[in-house]
Amino acid sequence: MQIVYFGWVRGKIGTDRETIDPPDGVADVGELVAWLRGRGAGYAEALADPVVVRVAVNQELVDFDQPVASGDEVAFFPPMTGG
Repeated sequence: MQIVYFGWVRGKIGTDRETIDPPDGVADVGELVAWLRGRGAGYAEALADPVVVRVAVNQELVDFDQPVASGDEVAFFPPMTGG
């Protein structure tokens, strides 16, 4: 699974992308986020509040109940504003 981080999420985690192999129990975005939080302080801080993080799976915006699979690209980014 490819994970991509943008904006301040990238800054807190310390990388813009990584390839991961989460455990079998990780079946959706919410479970992925919970697992990532356990990988260190930067992850925990960046992903602490799901209200301020947006997620895309395979370049499509999704909710935290969206299923994920090993070949997916999952992107985390802060909310965007227009203007």
